[in-house]
Formats: sequence, C-alpha cells, structure tokens
Amino acid sequence: MNTYLIPDGFEGGRVDATLAAMTGLSRAKCAELIDGGDVRLDGVVPKNSTKVNAGSVFEVSLPVEEPAVVETPVEGMGILYEDADIIVVDKPLGVAAHASQNFEGPNVLGALLAAGVTLTTSGPQERQGIVHRLDVGTSGAMVVAKSEIAYSVLKQAFRDRTVNKIYHALVQGHPDPMSGTVDAPIGRDMRHQWKMGVRADGKHAITHYDVVESMAGASLVEVHLETGRTHQIRVHMSAIKHPCVGDVMYGADPLQADRLGLERQWLHAVRLGFAHPRTRQYVEFASRYPEDLQHALDIAREGMF
Repeated sequence: MNTYLIPDGFEGGRVDATLAAMTGLSRAKCAELIDGGDVRLDGVVPKNSTKVNAGSVFEVSLPVEEPAVVETPVEGMGILYEDADIIVVDKPLGVAAHASQNFEGPNVLGALLAAGVTLTTSGPQERQGIVHRLDVGTSGAMVVAKSEIAYSVLKQAFRDRTVNKIYHALVQGHPDPMSGTVDAPIGRDMRHQWKMGVRADGKHAITHYDVVESMAGASLVEVHLETGRTHQIRVHMSAIKHPCVGDVMYGADPLQADRLGLERQWLHAVRLGFAHPRTRQYVEFASRYPEDLQHALDIAREGMF
C-alpha cells in the first residue's frame, strides 16, 4: 500500500486526475484502480469524480509487474475437453491459474504451454487465454481460451454471468434453510493480507446453495455462483456460520480437518457449462472429486469424525 499526501496545488481536483498526476500512471489506469476498490481517500473508497482537498491522504494498491510465464509441466492435471477454440482442464490442488508475484508454485498456463498447447495471445502475456480462475486451494473444472474468438466471447460470458459454475462443498453443520442465497459484498480484510471478508464497501457477490446430503456434523452442498469474487464460497459459507470443512482461515474446526485427513478446504468445481464460443451450443464439463476430498467425504458419511 502506497500513501500520498495531497498538496495545496491539487485542491478541488478530481480523484482520477489527481492520482494520475501524483503517481505517474495514466488517468485511465487510475480510474481502473479506483473502480476496483484499490484506492482510498482518507480511508474511504472514492468515485473518480470526487473532488480532493489539500491535506487529504491517498492510500493506493499500485499494480506490480507480473512475472514472466515459465513453462512447467504439472503432474496430475487432466484434460476434460479440447478443440481448436477451448481447452478444459481438471485443475489439481496447489496449482494457480497463472503466475503471480504472490505465488511461486505451478500454474495452469505454464503447464499448458509446456505441453505444447497453443493459446490465444489476447490479454496480458502472463495471463494469455485465462478467462476465469480457480483459487490455488480449489480443484476442478477450468476453461482456457485457445483462439481469439474464444477469449473474447468467454470473457464477455463471464462478465454477463451466463456461465454455469457449479461447486460442491462439504460444510460444517447443517444450513437452515437447506436451500438459500447469500447476497453480501466481499472485499479484502484489511487485518489479514490474504483474507477476504463481507464488507459494506466490498464488491457485489451472490452465492446460491442447496444441501444435497446431510451427515453427522456436516453437509454436502451444491453451490451456484452468480458472481466470481476471490474466495467467494469460502467467505459466504463462513458468513452464515457454516465454513467449508478444513477451511481454518475462515473459521473451520482444525480438529475436524485432522480427523478427515484434510490439508485444505473441502471445495471442488464439479461442473462448468457455457455456450461454446464458436458453435454457440451449450456444453458442460464435469470433474470428479479428487482422492483427498473423496476420502474425507467417505469418513464423514460414516460419522467417524
């Protein structure tokens, strides 16, 4: 977080123009940072048109230079489907969507390039072909664009929320009601660097859930995401007092995770459906539970935790 004290000469200027002058970034980039909630003026997220006062303070999360893409094979990453336009991968635990400053492990993009898969050159080089992401700790179905048309159409589909994103999560306790919707904004938890939380000034986020199986002390829920915020399912399930089993960061019981042999949250992207970017026919892809999640679920079903 970078801090800037606004001097007298900028009194009454617009936030975006003032920030551009003080940081050296373009006005368009500053507007993007402001819209993304990465700028605070005296502790409050401003609008681009807000007028500044001398003596006020900007707090800005400035963009960092993304690392170069390293072509590295990823053991255990399956391919669910591939054609000339798209490739749908079965992302394992511990693999990021793409390289970043905050993660040095393997990533989907590097693995595909290492395997000789040709991807679209649309988008930033370090994220070429990436139209959506799964968290490092979340496994399951993820689509990557191979053609220019696929990148453009799928990016818009995710923006328009027409992609069917279905997850399964094993959560603590028994949600009441058994089917419901969590509509709560999500933003970064300022007390913890890597944690998100429900915040009044956060981004709009909607999660729908249905309990598909109940067992002693836990429930298997099917989750449909309308939006795609960082850690959305984990934050929303924790907010209704039913965190994902094994998700200690968001309030899960660590002893329960130990009894189930879990080293991560029980959360898996089981289905991904969308209109194919070229044919416009609806396609859907399914991913089976990985071994560690299936093992934990089997133990939970036996009531042994």
